[in-house]
Amino acid sequence: MNQHSPASPAAPSSTADKGVVQLVAPLAGWLMPLDEVADPVFSGRILGDGFAIDPTEATLRAPLDGIVTSIHRAKHALTLKADNGAEILMHIGLDTVGLKGEGFTSHVAEGDRVAAGAPLIDFDMDRIARRVRSLVVPVIITNGDAYTISTIATGRVVARGDVLAEIRPSGIAAVPAPVAAPAAAPTGAVERRTVKIVDPFGIHARPAGLLAAFAKSTKAVMTLSLRDRRADAKSPTAVMLLGAECGDVLTIEATGPGAADAATRLAAMLGTAAPQAATAGPAKPSSAVIVPPVMLAAGAALDFTGVTAAPGIAVGQSYRLVPQVVDVVEAGSDPATETASLTKARDATRAIIEADIAGLGATSGAEAEILAAHISFVDDPDLLARADELIAAGKSAGFAWKSAIDAQVAALRALGKPILIERADDLLDVQRRVLLALFGRSDTIPVFSGDTILFADDVLPSQFTGLDLTKVVGIVLARGGPTSHVAILAAAKGIPAVVAAGANALRVPDGQTVLLDADTGKVRIGAADKAIETIRRSATLRRDRAAVDLAAAQEECRMADGTRIDVYANLGGPDDVDGALARGAEGCGLMRSEFLFLNRTAAPSEDEQLSRYQAIATALKGRPLIVRTLDAGADKKVPYAELPTEENPALGTRGVRLSLARPSLLRDQIRAILRVEPHGQTRIMLPMIATIEDLRAVRQVVDAERAALGRKAPIELGIMVEVPSVALIAECFAREADFFSIGTNDLTQYTLAMDRGNASFADRIDPLHPAVLRLIAMAVDGGRAHGRVTGVCGSIASLPLAAPILIGLGVTELSATPAAIPGVKARVRTLTLKRCIEIADAARLADTGDAVRRLLATEWPDA
Repeated sequence: MNQHSPASPAAPSSTADKGVVQLVAPLAGWLMPLDEVADPVFSGRILGDGFAIDPTEATLRAPLDGIVTSIHRAKHALTLKADNGAEILMHIGLDTVGLKGEGFTSHVAEGDRVAAGAPLIDFDMDRIARRVRSLVVPVIITNGDAYTISTIATGRVVARGDVLAEIRPSGIAAVPAPVAAPAAAPTGAVERRTVKIVDPFGIHARPAGLLAAFAKSTKAVMTLSLRDRRADAKSPTAVMLLGAECGDVLTIEATGPGAADAATRLAAMLGTAAPQAATAGPAKPSSAVIVPPVMLAAGAALDFTGVTAAPGIAVGQSYRLVPQVVDVVEAGSDPATETASLTKARDATRAIIEADIAGLGATSGAEAEILAAHISFVDDPDLLARADELIAAGKSAGFAWKSAIDAQVAALRALGKPILIERADDLLDVQRRVLLALFGRSDTIPVFSGDTILFADDVLPSQFTGLDLTKVVGIVLARGGPTSHVAILAAAKGIPAVVAAGANALRVPDGQTVLLDADTGKVRIGAADKAIETIRRSATLRRDRAAVDLAAAQEECRMADGTRIDVYANLGGPDDVDGALARGAEGCGLMRSEFLFLNRTAAPSEDEQLSRYQAIATALKGRPLIVRTLDAGADKKVPYAELPTEENPALGTRGVRLSLARPSLLRDQIRAILRVEPHGQTRIMLPMIATIEDLRAVRQVVDAERAALGRKAPIELGIMVEVPSVALIAECFAREADFFSIGTNDLTQYTLAMDRGNASFADRIDPLHPAVLRLIAMAVDGGRAHGRVTGVCGSIASLPLAAPILIGLGVTELSATPAAIPGVKARVRTLTLKRCIEIADAARLADTGDAVRRLLATEWPDA
């Protein structure tokens, strides 16, 4: 390896000798930035930085002098190690690993030394292009922590051999790269996990990059072992070099800080829990993120804490909810039979879900929306394509369906976004339901003898909807997050719930008396009789008060001094209207139009939107209707919008930015809202406004479409105050917006720089933080200067405890979840404007959210 070929013209020795090498184009084509590659692993630079070429010739050549360190078994990807130590990955096409080498011819072997320009791989462009979504070739520096690549002028045609960039050791201008010192030996016990690979294509570039990205985010030292090979989990190239295929069993070893959690999470990303030795036979169920601990002895005491998902207090008997396990065999019969079996099972599952939706009451909009999304998963074309491919390869219908979803779940979890990890549970739910149908089985419905508090690793949405909820008084989960679908469902049903409670939630045997204080996230097992009685009395008082509040909910909401406060409902679709009106809603302060746009392959037409908006307006019987335009992007995906992959989508093309970037979507929605009758009932509200220019751009569209429709009556156009910039110059916005509605969820996360979808921040992302309260006051003051009404539609409006502060800050409209409306109206009726202003002024001077809560608790101890 110490022998060097003569330096190529593209990499003169005078440059290479200084630790700097030149990188030339490995083939001719259109040079493009990684951002334009339609795969988040490449565009998100999970594997490393570099560029891509959309090829016009069919031979991949060496971009520099170096050693071939790996060739993927499918021959679609290859890595080179340059003379200065930089590692270069070249990946021909997207999703080409599934071709299993068809259409590729390799000219080199691992260990070969090549000169720049030497042919590496030939590929049949016509043949491959017909079977994959793109032929684009990403070129990546996989050890970019130690090397940097110079700026590349993309967006142009390049010829084979054109000099594109220089690669040099990081921070070094004219000396060779230093030799890295050996890592310090990790301390502590070694955590081991064995896992069976479920991705049908094994560990190729995409999963290797995701695994390495996760490993780098931890402080643990982790290695992967396959037979006699070992790899540093933080090196995507090393992970790919393992050559792990579907069905292989890997060993994960982790040491150092957080080793146990890191090893378990890495195992969950890779596949399914495996026995200590590889064995043939059926695939096992997906491993849980929480490893079941030793059970608590009956009658023993245990206190632990989780994250509040749905507030409330309860006393009940523990019941462990254990999901059914469905074993599947790998080998299938003939593909036609297996395909027919899977189709039959999917049809049966779809029919069951549709029947579940039809059986829901008018107040179950959240459940209906979640189950509707499950139907879209049953028919997901990507899942079906992957399953069909496995069936064609001789796998059983059960194995194919399970593997297709396991691979997608692993990808979602690997992205590290808590809200997307939570959505992976919906995929697992659909996986389970189809597998049960495939084997002619159905869910076993548990029977509860009295007030019951459920304990589980997690509860899937279909399991939740099948429970006897008249006897479920609380839920405690080891996993999950405050934005998971089960959290949403529990809140909608008024069932106190705590999530992310960890392994202790799995230690509780059946039949134990449990005290659940979901307001604070506390769970107590084996409490003294006096404590149990105290909680029972409190729970009874709350239920009695809720009944009184509901009985008075239809009355107009006025404060004790006669001041009028409008209390509206946040709605997710037409199915929510009847339930909201039954609980006293005086209108709709936020209609989330996303229900029309998500979980589909094409945008809804103008007429389809009009039909749904009109149905809501008619059901409201003349009450105000505020329709928020599409608030997608970030965690709410609309594939047909073809948005670019972004490193931080929460700060990218979302909300009104998406609408402005896709004018046809905006125009159709604006026209549909303008056509709702009677004119004057419906208003338009824009999400994620950050600049005056955004508001003006939409205003032009509204005015143009109103003129085109011949509508003479104006329509109110308001904005959500979700970004600090709007609150800071609210008076400027108030000159042009017709009303304000404060979205405290996003306003809080942007003010405190905490992801509201991250469960680890759940107890710190506080809408009562004084910084947030001061911004609310600034927004109200700015609106008042021009006579604009300011409301609040964020989650804080659903907290009766917060009503005095919001009203004291000048808010005159509260838009809450339907279940919270009776309690909010009851609290408002006890207040006077003078005292609310005094409390709000004091709250703005506090230094923490806890201090604000103490202030409120002192003034209203019964809240």
